[in-house]
Amino acid sequence: MLILQRKVGQSILIGDNITITVQSISADKVKISIDAPKEVQIIREELEIAEKSNREAAAVSNSTVDALKKLFEI
Repeated sequence: MLILQRKVGQSILIGDNITITVQSISADKVKISIDAPKEVQIIREELEIAEKSNREAAAVSNSTVDALKKLFEI
């Protein structure tokens, strides 16, 4: 892990084509801008975690399907 300190207006370069710039700093928030090619996916970590959790919750095991089939048999 790399930890850097930056001031408002300063940037971090990642590779040849991604720039992260500090836009503003308040008491408990940092606003950044990210300049990257369109093919680079940028997503907030909490959204990725929520999506993974939702996928896991939506997964249905074969035993659950079999139990439902038995339950609704006529």
